[in-house]
Amino acid sequence: MKISNRTVFIAGGTSGIGLELGRRFAAAGSAVILGGRRTDLLAELEGEGFATVEIDVADQDSVDRARDAILRDHPGLDAIVTMAGVGFPEDLRDPAHFTAAKQTIDINLLGTIRVIDAFTPHLIDRGTGTIITVSSGIGFLPFPLMPTYAATKAAVHAYSEALRAQLDGTGVEVAELVPPAVATHMGSANPNALGLDEFATEVMGLLETEPTPREILVERVLMHRWAERDGTYDELVAQRSRALATLPGRQ
Repeated sequence: MKISNRTVFIAGGTSGIGLELGRRFAAAGSAVILGGRRTDLLAELEGEGFATVEIDVADQDSVDRARDAILRDHPGLDAIVTMAGVGFPEDLRDPAHFTAAKQTIDINLLGTIRVIDAFTPHLIDRGTGTIITVSSGIGFLPFPLMPTYAATKAAVHAYSEALRAQLDGTGVEVAELVPPAVATHMGSANPNALGLDEFATEVMGLLETEPTPREILVERVLMHRWAERDGTYDELVAQRSRALATLPGRQ
C-alpha cells in the first residue's frame, strides 16, 4: 500500500505499536489521527503535532462520536488501523477469570468490529481505502497463560478473512498485521520480545509491498504463523505451557 499522502486513523494509537506506526506514517508524509482513552496522553501527542481523538472501543457511543469528529475534520480519511487491545493472564480453574475474559473480548474482538463498522460505509463510498486489523502470533500458536487473548486474536484473523471477502470489489483492501511479542508495555515481561523500532521498520517495509500483503508477517512471527504446517505446533505449545507455573498455587 502507499504509505505517503494518506490519512490514517489508528484506534489505540497513544502508546506502543500503534504510536510507533503513527510516527512512521507521519514521517512518510501521511496525516495521522491517533485515538485512545487517556486524555493526558492525547494532550501530549497533540503537542507533538498529531491530530487526536478520544475513543473507547468498548463503548459504541464513544466510537460513534470519534467517527463523527474524524470524518468532519478529515473527510479524506482512507486508512484505518484497529490497534486497541488488552491481554491478561487467566487461571481457567478459577471462575473469577471471567471478568478478565469479558473485558478482553469486548476490547480486542468487539472493539475491532465496532471501529470497522463505524468507518466501512465511508470507505466504501470513497471506493478506495485500507483497513488494517491487528491479530497476533498468539492467535496462531496459543499462549496458554493468556487464553482469552489468544482466542480473540484468532477471531480477529477469521474476521479479517471474512471482511476481505465481503469487501471484494469495493476498492477497500484488508490487511492483517500479525505481531510477535514486541517490546512494549504489554510485551515487556518477555526477554525475547522484538525491539519496537526493529518491528516497526520491518512492518512499514512490508506494508509498502504492492499489492498490499493479506498478512503482514515479520520474520520473528513466522514460527508462530506456520507452526501447524511445519509440525512444530504441539512442541511449541508445550513449551509455552510452562508459563502456567507462574499462576498462584501452580508451583
